[in-house]
Amino acid sequence: MKKIIIFILILGLYSLAFASVESSLAGLKSVLIGSILPAFAVMGLGFAAFSFFTGNPNSKQHLSYAIVGSVILFGAQSIVDLISRVVQ
Repeated sequence: MKKIIIFILILGLYSLAFASVESSLAGLKSVLIGSILPAFAVMGLGFAAFSFFTGNPNSKQHLSYAIVGSVILFGAQSIVDLISRVVQ
């Protein structure tokens, strides 16, 4: 069992040795923008809809926050592209 753990650690460190910071950040950006941020936007809209249907007095505020957040989260790729164009 100990040999298997050592072998897995060696393989993991070997692959990290050839990873660059830029490729790691690009991978992180693609995962965030591609799947995680839209999932949060949908969950926020779902929560706002649930609070609206249950008669929560703060439902209008939840809905406005969810819409603003969804616009930001779904537009994240455009925002990142704009910032990268300004920096370069």
